[in-house]
Amino acid sequence: MGSEPPSSPQVVEDGGEEDEEELSGGEEADLRSSSGRGSLLTRRGITLRVLLKDGLVEPGDGVLAIHYLGKNFVGDLLTDGKIRWVETGQIFNSPSAWATHCKRLVNPAKKSGCGWASVRYRGQKLVQYKTTWLHKYQPSADMSLVSEEDDDEDEEEGKAAVQADDKNKNTKPGLHDVMVSRRTDRERIPVRYCTLGTRDAARDPHTLVELSAFSAINRFQPFNVAVSSNVLLLMDFHCHLTTSEVVGYLGGRWDTNTQLLTVLRAFPCRTRLADRDSASAVEEEICQNLFMRGLSLVGWYHSHPRGPALPSLQDIDSQMDHQLRLQGSNNGFQPCLGIICGPYYHGNQGVASTITPFWVVPPPEQRPNDYGIPVAVEVTYVQDNFLTSDVLNEMMLLVDYYRAAPDLVQFNQYWCPDTTMMDKIKVS
Repeated sequence: MGSEPPSSPQVVEDGGEEDEEELSGGEEADLRSSSGRGSLLTRRGITLRVLLKDGLVEPGDGVLAIHYLGKNFVGDLLTDGKIRWVETGQIFNSPSAWATHCKRLVNPAKKSGCGWASVRYRGQKLVQYKTTWLHKYQPSADMSLVSEEDDDEDEEEGKAAVQADDKNKNTKPGLHDVMVSRRTDRERIPVRYCTLGTRDAARDPHTLVELSAFSAINRFQPFNVAVSSNVLLLMDFHCHLTTSEVVGYLGGRWDTNTQLLTVLRAFPCRTRLADRDSASAVEEEICQNLFMRGLSLVGWYHSHPRGPALPSLQDIDSQMDHQLRLQGSNNGFQPCLGIICGPYYHGNQGVASTITPFWVVPPPEQRPNDYGIPVAVEVTYVQDNFLTSDVLNEMMLLVDYYRAAPDLVQFNQYWCPDTTMMDKIKVS
């Protein structure tokens, strides 16, 4: 079994932008419980810590290896999911951080590490363990989204990388990485609801669906919605911090007399995929916060980090489930608002995130096997007079939570040729 790292190790976070692959393409987050759909749990990237917790790998000395351009590197897998490079004792937060560092020593022009395909655990690529995890815990996941390109390169790859670096040496620092990210983002074309037809188990649950208008289905919006600016700020800030999906609750009040849903507070979930113990504790804390503030649960939000802020088929089912759950057993009507935030989709207008409030209309009674109809919700945004201490405190907690995360956004990199990630979040 591996020992703990030295008392003051040098932690290397290089390569963090692509280190933790997002589950199922990283475009959906849903409301789940440990046994299925239900309470909120973020669908985050599968990390070494997740594989350790579920017993697919074990910590140990010298169990990790990288073979690159004739050079061999050996690492220890620590009990917290970090990697210690045997040769120097340096600590790395993820496979990609370690792979990027080692490959740059051999080939300084190397831009990324492809860690899950490059790092081997006891002779097998880590990406194979990730696939095994998905087969076991997410059998419906799209396996093609978690496979990575074989990264056993030869000397020719190194030459090509040097040539590419020379070609781009006059660009701004970090801009090349952003442009590569833009080209390799998975382009997902939304479909119209009318093309879906009857529910089909073979259909990709991550298919995005265009929103309909209430008027298009001969209905009126059955409630009014007001959302405070502090809610938008905290939600958008949360979504900007990480390249993985995030999810959270919305707290507020429902007035049956005026049919007005007022969203007054966002409650970000600070938890990781498959960390069921942590998820339960976070949910309990949020429930207590709702109660102490005299608020009710009125909805949820999640991010599509690099994709359009439109619901997937899975999001539609989750939203429908939660509408029914909030309605309760007395058949009284209380709306449940869903919000999708798209911070880093290059199809957005300008640098601001796209914020999409939506609701789901049940399918017609004569077609019970159809999908629910996702519709756009008209919302009034109310400007708060000041930023509350609650929101500021929550923002600081989020920063602390993601500070050492491998999927933390690198804010000094460029979002577009003249705008850094930090500039983007300020404007948004």
